Amino acid sequence: MYRFSPLFAILALTLLALPARAEVLLIKAVEESASVQTPSRSSSMDSVRSRFGAPREAHAAIGEPPITRWDYPDFTVYFEHDRVIHAVVHRDQP
Repeated sequence: MYRFSPLFAILALTLLALPARAEVLLIKAVEESASVQTPSRSSSMDSVRSRFGAPREAHAAIGEPPITRWDYPDFTVYFEHDRVIHAVVHRDQP
């Protein structure tokens, strides 16, 4: 017959608690991101500039297809050619 040791029980409970903590962190990150408006995917550079103004810094296109990065105070926008492919909200650094 198998015997359960207290160490095994503690290990099992610890492993069960790990996913719950990860979900809480993910939800907090999503809530923080939702408070910042960003350009929608496939928006043109012209529409981003007219809605959000000039970027704080515009990086030259690199690679093939050309990827351009525009930095705003709260987020960064990545373009392929002249269309938004992704926008990333900046996290507050501790």
